[in-house]
Amino acid sequence: MTTLVLDGGLATQLESLGADLRDELWSARLLLEEPELIRHAHACYFAAGADVATTAGYQATLPGFERRGLGAGEAERLLRLSVKLAAQARDEHGRGLVAASVGPYGAYLANGAEYTGDYDLDEDGLYAWHRPRWEILAAAGADLLACETIPSYPEARALARLLAGTPEVKAWVAFSCRDGERLNDGTPIARAAAVFGGNPQVVAVGANCTAPRHIPGLIGCLSGGLPVVVYPNSGETWDAGLRRWTGLADPVEFGQAAKEWQQAGASLIGGCCRTTPEYVRQIRAHLS
Repeated sequence: MTTLVLDGGLATQLESLGADLRDELWSARLLLEEPELIRHAHACYFAAGADVATTAGYQATLPGFERRGLGAGEAERLLRLSVKLAAQARDEHGRGLVAASVGPYGAYLANGAEYTGDYDLDEDGLYAWHRPRWEILAAAGADLLACETIPSYPEARALARLLAGTPEVKAWVAFSCRDGERLNDGTPIARAAAVFGGNPQVVAVGANCTAPRHIPGLIGCLSGGLPVVVYPNSGETWDAGLRRWTGLADPVEFGQAAKEWQQAGASLIGGCCRTTPEYVRQIRAHLS
């Protein structure tokens, strides 16, 4: 199977370009204030060798925008704009795919719950919460949806129900994990991935925003099923109280690690938080 190189941390690149993202909306705030900077960040990743641009929709939610005082129509426009900006960068580059980011409920909570799975909604509540944004993004023109940083089994089941209601949509599903076997809520990743087993709409399952040292074990847990997607963070830890990354990055050379992940069975490979276009260049060089 052909290996696709994903992009790296969009917010990380935006910060390197001078953006201040100290806000509950995180990178989604720039959809309001500096959309051209988002397009430029996508372009930087395509220039570095990425095959896929993941949109600035991770923290872009209807209730999040409405909490900021925006009406429903403007919130929908911004969600569609996130896809449009990535598509513009792709078209300027001449090739590539656009994956519309579907962040977890925890991203909206802005309390670090995407790294714990500690939610106040059950599966039905998560389905209802995700559905309006899902329907907008499903019709926004992206090549697929990137369901990412999913920390809980009930949220995985809710996403599977949303997929069933939009049979024309393709997606990948990437979980946030505490170790080489389990989601952040403690569910074995093999059990969570089985929710999507045999689903022709799902192009891959795997892990993102997870320490690189856990990736080999997680790939092993997923072998023999759907194609595997992995895009770990740098290995640092998010401190929700301080709203910053702490600790040290894993001492891993991403290019060589990406080659090892490919050999272990991953076919969509990139980086997440704290990774940059240079990481993508390393991945591209080793996988080429």
